[in-house]
This record gives sequence, structure tokens and C-alpha cells, in this order.
Amino acid sequence: MKILDLFIIKKFLGTFFFSIAIIISIAIIFDISEKLDDFLSNHAPLKAIVFEYYLNFIPYFVNLFSPLFTFIAVIFFTSKMAYDTEVVAILSSGVSFNRFTLPYLISAAVLTVLSLLLLNFVIPKANEGRLNFEEKYIRNKFRNREINIHKQIEPGTYVYFESFNNIENVGYKFSLEKIKENKIFYKINAEQMKWDTIRNTWVLENYNIRKILPNNKEELETGAKKDYTLKLDHKEFARRLNNIETMNYFELENHIKDQQMKGSSDLPFLLVEKYQRVSLPFATFVLTIIGVAISSRKVRGGIGIQIGLGILLSFSYILFMQVSNTFATVGNAPALLAVWIPNILYSIIAAVLYFKAPK
Repeated sequence: MKILDLFIIKKFLGTFFFSIAIIISIAIIFDISEKLDDFLSNHAPLKAIVFEYYLNFIPYFVNLFSPLFTFIAVIFFTSKMAYDTEVVAILSSGVSFNRFTLPYLISAAVLTVLSLLLLNFVIPKANEGRLNFEEKYIRNKFRNREINIHKQIEPGTYVYFESFNNIENVGYKFSLEKIKENKIFYKINAEQMKWDTIRNTWVLENYNIRKILPNNKEELETGAKKDYTLKLDHKEFARRLNNIETMNYFELENHIKDQQMKGSSDLPFLLVEKYQRVSLPFATFVLTIIGVAISSRKVRGGIGIQIGLGILLSFSYILFMQVSNTFATVGNAPALLAVWIPNILYSIIAAVLYFKAPK
């Protein structure tokens, strides 16, 4: 590598990590001021606050702000180089603009790989500790308020609850249907079904079981109580949606397959989470190219205009990303398309700005 490459890489990564360190410090200060009353009222130990919450808080926010501060880092030090006429000197010495961009892309590749590893394997583990702390010392106890719950727990086996109390692990107005060749051959209705934590089994109350035999005769069983084995985990009803943040890539992939089989209404959120774990790191490349194209030109008024334009573009990207994700989770837009539209659009902007940049 040339001295120039090492200089740019050092400036890029140094500015990035320095700016991230500053914003994380500010974020921690604001978070402490916001949650101090919760810490005191719930008697959170100092050791837990530092090691279980804030130590796990840092990786989450580093990756959250990563694309934004990649862009700001590129804009900041490249515009300063352009203002000091260093870019003009580099290009005038025979270095092509493509060659000048190479160390930026190498730095972006390092940050992209780091972001992929963090998002898919490191941050989920950190999120587990952070969310457990929040559940214990900050949030109110989770209550499942979902009504008319439908799930396919196995191929051809469907369950229904009118509602489920996750505090007492009781489901009300329970029914189960087993279907084969578009015909119901087994059905259960019960006033409620409760999880017995001592014996680790479900208990039906005020139930009736209807079986349709091969000769089209029926068997009917009724009773007040009955133990029943069911492939359904009561913990599913006691999880917040952000529990997916604690899953690594492979766990999330398996969870999505499981929820697809069950016909879960949370599937769009799961797919958005999965695709974002790849699209967000890729944004590092897109924003780096835009940053180089904008800030390599020397303009009147100093570097303030370029930094302002860079921040405006980066915030517009984040806003557009949030809007497109909302279309996937609330509307009917395909999750893959919604997540990647901002990268596709800003890749086109990056290409246009790159070819118009001073060569």
C-alpha cells in the first residue's frame, strides 16, 4: 500500500471511531439523566447498571449510528483535504480519481465486515443482557394484550385463544383443530387451558374432545379437567417483539421459519430485522462513495457547506429507510424490497455524484 492509502485509511477510521466515541458518550449521559429515577426507584445495583446495561448499550448504539458517522467522517476529513488543496495536488500528480477512492473503499469494507459481525453475532448477545436489565429495572412487567390468537403449531394442527394471560399462563376460549385432506378429524374446545408449572404440562378445563373415526362415526369426550400434551411453549406469549434483537443470524432464521409455519402476524417485523442486518452494513459503501464525491471538490465558504450537505443527505437516508420499513411492517410492501429501496435509490445518487466529481 502507498503512503497516501495508509494516510487516508488512518484518517477515515480515526475520524470515524473518534466521532462515534463522542456521540456514544453524549448518548450515555442523556440516557442516564432520563433513566436515573428508574434506577433509584427500582434499586438497580451500580454493578448491574455499568456491566449489564451500559456495557451492552455501547455495541447497540455504535452499530445504530455507524452508517451516519461513516458518512460524517468521510465528509469531514475529505472536505478539509479539499479545502487545503491536498486533493487537487493528489489528482494533479497523476493519481486517478478511481485510485484516490480505493483506500476509502478499503476502509468501508473493514467497517462493513465489522458491522455484519456485530449485527448478526455480537450485538444480539449484548442485547440480551441489556433487555433483561430493562425488563427487571426499567419496564413494567409485560402483559400480552393480543386477542383472537390463531397459530399453526404443526402442519395441519391449528390452535385458537380468545386471549392469553401471560402472568398466570392461562388461555381463554381455547380450541384446537387437526385437519387432513381439508377435513377436520379431531377438535377440542375448552373454557380455558392453563400451563401447570410444577408438572410442565397443559391442563384443559371444562373441555370437550370430538374425534371423527375412519368410518365417519364420532367419539365425544367431555370433562372438567384433563392434562394435555401440546407442542406449544407458554413462553411464546410472554415475549416482547424486540426479543428478536437477542437472536443471532441462525437463531433468527430458524425463528422466522417457525413463525411462517404458525402464520404469525409478526412475520413482517421478523423479515425486516433479517434483511436490515445485511442492508445496513451495505449502506456504509453507498454513503462512503457519496461522501467522497461531495467533499472532494473545493468550494467557497469552507467545509461547513459540505458538512451541512452531508448531514442533510445522511438524515434523509435514515428518514427514507424508516418510512420504507414502515410500509413493510404496517402495509403490504415486500420486506426485502422495502428494506433495500433506500440503498438502491442512494446507490443511483452515489453513481451520479461520483461521475460528476472533479477528476
